[in-house]
Amino acid sequence: MNVRAVPAVTRAVAILRLLGRAREPMGMKAISQALELVPSTGLHILRALVAEELVKVDPVTKQYSLGAGLLSLARTALDSDDFPSRVQPHLDALSRRYGVSAIGVELPNLRHMIVVALARSQAPVRLHVDVGSRFPALISATGRCLAAFGTQSPAEIEKNFKALRWNNAPSYQAWLKEIETVRRQGYSIDRGNYIAGVTIVAVPVLNVQGTISHTLASVGLSGQLDRTTAVSLAHDMQAAARAVAV
Repeated sequence: MNVRAVPAVTRAVAILRLLGRAREPMGMKAISQALELVPSTGLHILRALVAEELVKVDPVTKQYSLGAGLLSLARTALDSDDFPSRVQPHLDALSRRYGVSAIGVELPNLRHMIVVALARSQAPVRLHVDVGSRFPALISATGRCLAAFGTQSPAEIEKNFKALRWNNAPSYQAWLKEIETVRRQGYSIDRGNYIAGVTIVAVPVLNVQGTISHTLASVGLSGQLDRTTAVSLAHDMQAAARAVAV
């Protein structure tokens, strides 16, 4: 579906995401330069965001950062979806049993997946994840599940696949064969394709129509998750996915 861009909204969201990534408050000039905005346009948008309490500004330094108004929006979003609370006990159990970081993921579109629930392991895995983190929707094991059980057209999938960045990228034809395997067995295992030395296991959470709404993913060191352990983990994750499906 083609969505008509609304420049002011697009720019406001870009500012919020930029401030969300920033380690410290930013000035208007730095924000405008980072996003290639005309300074006067950036200032007008920032003032509107400040008025809505989505952004705050230090009256002395004129530095901008995210505002407390976002917290109420985030809380409302979380409260409107009970998937995180339903899946959290299952993620905790998987993390304890296998020593992995177990993740609940929402799949709103082909561009991004969003982490909505998380149980961390203590293993030093090189994947920084928090609730709210976003990743390309088709990447790694979760992406294979989305391609296997989603409703997107082949043309849309191919277009988004070509934009992915992997440590060890499969060819598109090889990836399509992997999708068929995922469709048959109901889970996906990524061993070092996305991140070297890291294995990611994912299973789909299917709705009553049999299409994917969320996924469960587990992330661990490849030395810790041999083939037998990874398959056992996948089967336990499938049971968890069935338990939380609606």
